[in-house]
Amino acid sequence: MTFSLKEWWDRPHRDILSGLVVAFAMIPEAIAFSGIAGVDPRVGLFGAFLLSVTLAVVGGRTAMITSATGSTALLMTGLVQQGDALGEGMGLQFLLAAGILTGLLQIAWGYLRLAHQMRFVPQPVMAGFVNALAILIALAQLPQLGLDWFQPEPVPVTASQLPAVWGLMLLTLLIIYLLPRLTTVVPSALVAILISTGLSIGLGLDIPTVASLGTLPDGLPQFGLPQVPWTPATLGLILPTALAISLVGLMETFLTQDILDDLTDSSSPKNQEARGQGLGNIVSALFGGMAGCALVGQSVMNVGYGGRTRLSTLTSGVALLAMILLASRWVNQIPMATLVGVMVMIAINTANWDSIRAIRRIPRSDTAVMLLTVVVTVLTHNLAVGLLSGVALAGILFSRKVAKVIAVRSERLAPDHRLYRVRGQLFFVSSIYFRQGFALHEQPHPARVTIDMGEAHIWDQSGVTALDQVIRRLKLGGSVVEVVNLNPESTDLFARIGVAEEAGGRVGTALNAAH
Repeated sequence: MTFSLKEWWDRPHRDILSGLVVAFAMIPEAIAFSGIAGVDPRVGLFGAFLLSVTLAVVGGRTAMITSATGSTALLMTGLVQQGDALGEGMGLQFLLAAGILTGLLQIAWGYLRLAHQMRFVPQPVMAGFVNALAILIALAQLPQLGLDWFQPEPVPVTASQLPAVWGLMLLTLLIIYLLPRLTTVVPSALVAILISTGLSIGLGLDIPTVASLGTLPDGLPQFGLPQVPWTPATLGLILPTALAISLVGLMETFLTQDILDDLTDSSSPKNQEARGQGLGNIVSALFGGMAGCALVGQSVMNVGYGGRTRLSTLTSGVALLAMILLASRWVNQIPMATLVGVMVMIAINTANWDSIRAIRRIPRSDTAVMLLTVVVTVLTHNLAVGLLSGVALAGILFSRKVAKVIAVRSERLAPDHRLYRVRGQLFFVSSIYFRQGFALHEQPHPARVTIDMGEAHIWDQSGVTALDQVIRRLKLGGSVVEVVNLNPESTDLFARIGVAEEAGGRVGTALNAAH
């Protein structure tokens, strides 16, 4: 961690103002994400406050905003439902316990330098991840609009309330997208909330409001351990959710970090950020807040309004809690339809539209990877499972492409002497194409066979086994086999694995040729 004055006090007036603007934008989202997770609004609001304040001190990227997010909230829904089935209020307690475990895992990922492994996640998987996230956020809003698709329980909106609900939702979206054409001084989402809430109060509309979700905080968060039995059964219940949140949260955080690094022409330590995220989630859970990660939209907004230091992040968290404590009565009257409009806007902005528009131009394999990531994620409602599925398919398709790089060319040097020139990479996927390049069923076999490996490299046991099998088959056919120009690394691998007792003898000439 670094605590230089420049990281805190470079342009304080801009950092404080940007932090205040971001705090306004965080309130509706934190409340909406609480609804997605199935807990009281105060859980998301406390999480937003605690994560922002903690990450302002221990985070690796200055000016980045961390809070409760849609990607992490979606992963909590199932755990909260399972907990509530065991007893009233147990869903929240299991969620907080999962938050502590999430933090411990993220600290471990930071020390294990997980950020370096994220470089191997292909772009189609990343595109599928954000597109699936956008779809899941949108689907989570359907019950508040009176739609019971994928909804096992009755929707919280009656038929008589639907016209007002849909009207306010559409009005919110119109203000959000049209107001920026006139001015960007005030966040359009905030203006939409003010106008739609004023209309709802003025017209006396009988529709669900924030108060319908639960109780807003009326004081500072209180320290306390989650009230769950600390047993292996509890660990088995919370571990899958904690593992998914830890990985998905860090991936979204690293993506946000890359975006801010590009915007500010700077670099920041990802593994420090991972450890900071872990500590932040532990602090949040111990004080009654939900786990979270970096927010792309608010982070970009913060930088766009001039935020550059840790002071902007700290200001956003402190201002958010201050506004909630001082204006909770007003916040309780915000229509849920308005928050649905905000969440629809977030879903639209989250989607990677470039990846959709470019489907006809990109390779079919990339399209398949993206679509699989989206489909698996939406069907399972688990971003981690979707991510792993996409990475697995990308790895399989890549291996198939690489496998065909190897080539075996045959030449007859004399009536009784055949030369095979091998070029490419010999490993578990390409071994079948390697064996197909040899005339193993030729009758009669030439008296002498030379295998030139000068332009090839053996990478694994499968490659060694493939070469050994070819040599064995040719010798059984009566040929004298000589392997030449095998590079030192491949020769060492062949000798260490020891496919057969006579393997060393078969490549002995290669050892001499290589040295």
